[in-house]
Amino acid sequence: MSPTWLERAALHYLERYSASTEMLRRTLARRVEKRARLRGEDPATFAGMIAATVARAVSSGLVDDVRFTDTRLATLRRRGTSSRGVSAKLAAKGVPRDVVEAAMQAEREAMPDGAAEEIETQAAQAYAKRRRLGPYRRPDLRAAYRDRDLAALARAGFAYGHARQVIDMELDTEPDAAE
Repeated sequence: MSPTWLERAALHYLERYSASTEMLRRTLARRVEKRARLRGEDPATFAGMIAATVARAVSSGLVDDVRFTDTRLATLRRRGTSSRGVSAKLAAKGVPRDVVEAAMQAEREAMPDGAAEEIETQAAQAYAKRRRLGPYRRPDLRAAYRDRDLAALARAGFAYGHARQVIDMELDTEPDAAE
């Protein structure tokens, strides 16, 4: 294993995936560990090379935690992920908490006056639509599944007030007409 091999591995990974700094470090560490195990070497001896490769990727702009967080936040919101869910998913990707909080604050500030409170409600609506909960469920089954739908939104990380508002809302048009 050489610095060149590690750089090629990092570039190959970054060509295919958007990654945070920690994700790249974990991926390179896994590859080094696998290759070192096959050769009977100690993977800890390559920690410096991994750190140098990650540092070069960050300094060249290939890896940027702020950019990764902004794009991932937008994607998760479109899918209907709650603020708690976004924080948990980005923490699992190794993004520092302060970067996540800054991205969420920028998201709130980008909204027009008074609309920042609606971010969670819009995410809950997107989640309910994707999972066909509440108003997106067949009308004859809606009342019977109300508690289950509320529980599903609660498990997804939404507050009870947002969940109840989404589950109890009425659609302006029929779901079939909108599609």
